[in-house]
Amino acid sequence: MAGDKRVAKVDLNGKPFHFIGIGGIGMSALAYIVAQRQLPVSGSDLRSSHITDRLETLGVKFFPSQLASNLDFFNNVSVEKPQPLPVSAGVQPEIAESISNINQVDNLPQVVCSTAIAKTNPEYQAAIKLGCPIFHRSDLLAALIEQYQSIAVSGTHGKTTTSSLIGYMLFACDLDPTIIVGGEVDAWDGNARSGQGQYLVAEADESDGSLVKHHPSIGVITNIELDHPDRYQDIQEVIGIFQTFASQCNTLIGCIDDPIIREELALTISYSLDPDLGADYTAQNVSYHSQGSNAEIWSRGVCLGELELPMLGEHNLSNALAAIAVGRQAGLKFNTIAQSLTTFGGTKRRFEHRGEVNNIIFIDDYAHHPSEIEVTLAAGKLRVAGNNSLQRVVAIFQPHRYSRTHTFLTEFAEAFQTADVVVITDIYSAGEKNIYGISGGDLVKEIARQSAGGVPPLEGTVEGALKHKNVHYHASVDSIADFLQQQILQPGDLAMFLGAGNLNQSIPKTIALYQH
Repeated sequence: MAGDKRVAKVDLNGKPFHFIGIGGIGMSALAYIVAQRQLPVSGSDLRSSHITDRLETLGVKFFPSQLASNLDFFNNVSVEKPQPLPVSAGVQPEIAESISNINQVDNLPQVVCSTAIAKTNPEYQAAIKLGCPIFHRSDLLAALIEQYQSIAVSGTHGKTTTSSLIGYMLFACDLDPTIIVGGEVDAWDGNARSGQGQYLVAEADESDGSLVKHHPSIGVITNIELDHPDRYQDIQEVIGIFQTFASQCNTLIGCIDDPIIREELALTISYSLDPDLGADYTAQNVSYHSQGSNAEIWSRGVCLGELELPMLGEHNLSNALAAIAVGRQAGLKFNTIAQSLTTFGGTKRRFEHRGEVNNIIFIDDYAHHPSEIEVTLAAGKLRVAGNNSLQRVVAIFQPHRYSRTHTFLTEFAEAFQTADVVVITDIYSAGEKNIYGISGGDLVKEIARQSAGGVPPLEGTVEGALKHKNVHYHASVDSIADFLQQQILQPGDLAMFLGAGNLNQSIPKTIALYQH
């Protein structure tokens, strides 16, 4: 959803904000930052959560429904002059001065929406009728990016982990950054942090094309793949979006392990896990183990020192190289960077340890693309190999979106081949219509076919074939906990719940079954 044509820019100088869908991970982070600026903020969602509860503690007015009448709230709001932001917070002097000179502003709110909000939404319709300025969430993020020495992290995969690593590094090194990420981090108790320093770290999302709105001081691109076939026709469209973004970054940092980045983008600074590619930052003498990795970090032929990273897998070491490149660009010494990364506690829903019971370890991960599933399961294999009490990797996956499942059916099936046991639920629609006539059962059949070396699955029912393949289809997420406890999980399992939908809500239910 594009910004309203009548409005040139987001006004951060005192006008109130109303967020339709404020409970979303990206929307709530923006609402948090705006609320911390002492601007009037309200928002709605279909239900409350710990995220909306956190916003309410800042004075945000929350509506647990999306009704046109929610916008009546602003008829009774007295908008006061916000506290001026110090120039030291990275805000441009002229903006800080304009904030200080505000006396009174119009109560009509600026309405912020994400792509998920349909134009038929009653609140959206009410905002149009009232004449409210309407912005996409990326418009607000772009306005914030302009006010700081901003670091925008983009890429098909790894944005949340990499931006969290960078944010934590700056935070641990006392640079007091502002942080807007797509996951929750214990270090700042949420998905956003409002700092007084000059840096802002944020994710820049390509899923809806809004990536092109951002002009950061430093841009990071982790990788480029087709992940949103509902938005892009082919990989060339995706490349075009990233090329536009790249041209708007003062400094561009990218991973040349990705052939598209290597061939299609002109990088300022490169990083790679392959020393033979000649990247500006690379890792040598790498050791991957069940608790993370150790590596020597090199820059342009000089060994900077050793990094101990408490995160599993090659993909996370690559993400750490991106953070190191950013940190050095910000003037930090390598030893200081390495020390900060050693203490990073991770991001929720990124190989998050949710509990252990009956000698079964429960992991929650957001992986929803074949490439993400492959590296996450590889990390799971590392965990099992380094723990004598673990024996199997059990992957429980909820496919996300019909379009993605249809487009990458074969790739999904191949991605699960390293799991010892696979359980597939039905597809989380994310609002899509099933024009493909596809279900989770189709993915199960494809996994079984791939497991048999590409030959057709056994004749008969899906269930009959699965007994032979150790791949299981249980469509209902509501009853998946009982199914796992009664038929699948056993002591020594690493149970990995994968997907971007609501599958992870079944983790505490499953754990509870073992505690009674």
